[in-house]
Amino acid sequence: MKIIISPAKKMHIREDEAVSLTQPIYLQRAEEIWNTLKKMDFQELKSLWKCNEKIAGQNWVRLQEQDFHQNFTPAILAYEGIQYQYMAPVVFSEKQWKYGKKNLRILSGLYGILKPTDGVVCYRLEMQAKLKMKMDSEENRDLYAFWKDLIYKELVKEDAVILNLASKEYSKIVEPYLTEKNSFITCVFGELKENKVLVKGTQAKMARGEMVRWLAENQIEKIEEVREFQGLGYQYSTLYSTTDKLVFLKEKEVLEHEF
Repeated sequence: MKIIISPAKKMHIREDEAVSLTQPIYLQRAEEIWNTLKKMDFQELKSLWKCNEKIAGQNWVRLQEQDFHQNFTPAILAYEGIQYQYMAPVVFSEKQWKYGKKNLRILSGLYGILKPTDGVVCYRLEMQAKLKMKMDSEENRDLYAFWKDLIYKELVKEDAVILNLASKEYSKIVEPYLTEKNSFITCVFGELKENKVLVKGTQAKMARGEMVRWLAENQIEKIEEVREFQGLGYQYSTLYSTTDKLVFLKEKEVLEHEF
């Protein structure tokens, strides 16, 4: 089973971590993107990043001063978002690191696909960014076109079962290439409103992070076992789940509607 998650916009450097770094599988393509970004002027980058002047300035300085081949941070420790706070990889046991390296993959606009131990530099680049890239004498209109099926191919090289904990922005780099040989299961964390499952962004990010930590802690390898997750008061809903969707609701709602 491979688990896919989204990255976070905010990143930081952690060089002091005693983790044996691995190399991103698509490092050469990532460097092509990096060099393209470095050639862009400040206003072009600000427009691409869709952020304010201060954040654009910080990331522009990074691009100019950061060496793409030095000062790496393990990918899972480099991202700072809510999902990663609840995942708490900084306190992972050796067992959890081993599980993450085998099962967990972070999807990335810059690097394509990452193991938790892959060494990365800090960057800002969403998968949905309208960055035109020229590669192999072909111009691509955006990053989805640039990466094509490469991320999917790497993801299913060893496993046909994919547990999707990524946002739509990132999961849609995989979904168009799925075949009948693949099992693609999406986890949904929500609450009921007029008998419909409503997903709130922040709570969903918290739950995804909590689930990754729980999966690694309990060495979960089968989809059936994922249903046992009860973190942050969530419980699996038999009523609202389908063959390709595991829906988790707050325990009170499950008890009220299913028992």
